[in-house]
Amino acid sequence: MNRSARTDRALIGVLAMQGAFAEHVRALEAAGARTRLVRAQADLEGLDGIVLPGGESTTMTMLMERVGLLEPVREAIRGGLATLATCAGMIVLARDVTDGMPEQKGLGLLDIGVRRNGYGRQVESFESPLHIEGMNGKEFPGVFIRSPLVERTGDVKVLATYEGHPVAVRQDRIVALCFHPELTSDLRLHREFVRLAMARP
Repeated sequence: MNRSARTDRALIGVLAMQGAFAEHVRALEAAGARTRLVRAQADLEGLDGIVLPGGESTTMTMLMERVGLLEPVREAIRGGLATLATCAGMIVLARDVTDGMPEQKGLGLLDIGVRRNGYGRQVESFESPLHIEGMNGKEFPGVFIRSPLVERTGDVKVLATYEGHPVAVRQDRIVALCFHPELTSDLRLHREFVRLAMARP
């Protein structure tokens, strides 16, 4: 099946190597999308979009490489596949990771530089209301758990900031967030991503 044969409901793949992928599945389906867990190259076929969830970025990329997914995912996103990356997913996408592990390989597609766990350890997790550009209504509840800190931005649009640092950015059909929208009951960001995925590149 190719994307030209799709139904009127977006088919969103959720990378399921490890991390908070089940929560994204729940949010996407509540937002009206169909979902598919992505664990092998064949799972990329026919997708309208893909989510790179939170988790542990080094483990995630090592597992992707082990099952032969790293390069196919890179090429799919480079080819215009709509992408939502949260927390560790942002690290995986980032062009520069200032404190990455020596063996860490990322996708290098998003023109930002990040510092892993820049907002502190698990015990320093917090929630803060965020004003997100283009999102009408109340502020969005930003849940920060071992979140990356964006230290540099290049050719990206900053959608939200926290204490002067970008926490939501967009580059073409990639949206990347330092925080975890899937851990809230607010579906607005997932609904916006489903709309982006349905818009033909």
